[in-house]
Formats: sequence, structure tokens, C-alpha cells
Amino acid sequence: MRQEKLNEINSYIEELKTKRQELLDTNSRFLKTKRYRSYLNDGRTVVREKLIKGNGPGNASIVLPVTSDNQVILTVQPRIFTKSTIGIALPAGYVEKGETYIDGARRELEEETGYQSNNLIEVCGFYQDEGCSEAFNKGFLALDCKKISNQKLDKDEYIRYFKCSIDELYELLDMNLILDGGSQLTIERAKKYIKKG
Repeated sequence: MRQEKLNEINSYIEELKTKRQELLDTNSRFLKTKRYRSYLNDGRTVVREKLIKGNGPGNASIVLPVTSDNQVILTVQPRIFTKSTIGIALPAGYVEKGETYIDGARRELEEETGYQSNNLIEVCGFYQDEGCSEAFNKGFLALDCKKISNQKLDKDEYIRYFKCSIDELYELLDMNLILDGGSQLTIERAKKYIKKG
């Protein structure tokens, strides 16, 4: 890994790391739960809680952006409930009502990085947490990404992004700096489509 790339990543980590937290209240404005009793074919019953995100399931799109010069774009943002309070991951976000997964992937890529791609390939699909959610994610490889605008972040979104080579992407995985499961799976499933080097 190039030292200047590590310095860039570490500067974003330091900038966005959580300094302290305070509990505001226990009334969620985004997350809700519902309890269900389910009847199994063999006569047994199970009670489970279902997580609702916003007013829907919380489906998401994850994007592995690769530029025409074979650079990957990764994000750094606060992930305050993780051990490091920071996440290095692929651009991703919830699919909005009336949007397809691929539309959500395009929108999130542009909002978080200012890049656009007209060449998206679906590489994986998976449940976020089968035990308590119906949220389903899809991972995409976005080829030939081009910078078309500045970031368009939501009010409470703080995201930095950086470009690195494919080899550096794999090094970041090996260094356990990309710990988001959706990012890891999308990268792994996209390997057959991207060139190293």
C-alpha cells in the first residue's frame, strides 16, 4: 500500500472518528419493531420481532465503482456503533420507494461520490439480517465511472471518498480495514469481472 494513500485514508478516519456519544432518548424516529407469532408446518410456534427501517423494509444497493483508468472508489464515514466508530466501505444506501435497485445504486453512487456509470452489473443479493428483517440488498459493479458533479449528501451524512487501485482494495481487505459485510461480499463477487493491476 502506498504511504500517501494510507496517509489520505488515515486523515479521513481521524476527521470523522467519533469523539463522544450521548443518549438523546429511547424513542426511535427511524427504526421500529413489530412482534409476530409464526405457526410452523409441524405445529410449533415461534415469536419474533421484525425490524422496520423508516416506513419500509430497508432494502439497499451497494456499488463497487471502477473508473475507466481502473481505480476503485471507496467511502469513509462515521459508523458510530462499531468498535472504531468509522467505516471504510463501498458507496451504498437505501432504495427509495418506487425506485429499482439499479436506480438506487446509480443515485447513491452520484450522491456519495459525484461519479456516474451507465455500465452496472448486478453481482450479488443477500438479506441484511434474516433473523429480524426482510431487508434485501443487492450489490453492483459499476464500470467506467466518470466524475460528473460534487457530492450531494443528506443533512446528517458525512462522507469522504478516495480512489485506489484494485490491488490496494484487496490490501485494505487483507488489513481488515473494510469490515462491512455487504462491501466484502460485493467485492468478492465482482472479482471475476474486474482486472487486477
